[in-house]
Amino acid sequence: MSLTSSMEDYLEAVLVLQQQKGYVRCVDVAELLDVKKPSVSRAVKELSKKKCLIKKDDGTLSLTEQGKQIARQIYEKHQFFTKQLMEAGVPKDIAAQDACKLEHVISEISFKKLKEAVWMNGREAIPLEK
Repeated sequence: MSLTSSMEDYLEAVLVLQQQKGYVRCVDVAELLDVKKPSVSRAVKELSKKKCLIKKDDGTLSLTEQGKQIARQIYEKHQFFTKQLMEAGVPKDIAAQDACKLEHVISEISFKKLKEAVWMNGREAIPLEK
């Protein structure tokens, strides 16, 4: 399935908010991503059509199994790249911004090889935080 970087960001945001709060509303996603609520509504409709997201009757959002899988992959990449960039001396805010760009363009094969290379060098690939 082909998703835009923006759609992947929405899925990742729902995953993060679900972990932090236990529930997710459109307004929470808008706040986290610094976008307007109508943008979130459009994304929710599109991600619902792609069977990645469900908007419940009470207005809360939840990821489908497919959506969770994609969100977890994006989140793992984000955490990995942020950590590696910070270890290389990049300030945290810049590392997080750059990680957000990298997480969308790297292939699964390249990402797997990078993780393996980090493990072989005896470093922890991904931070332990959730």
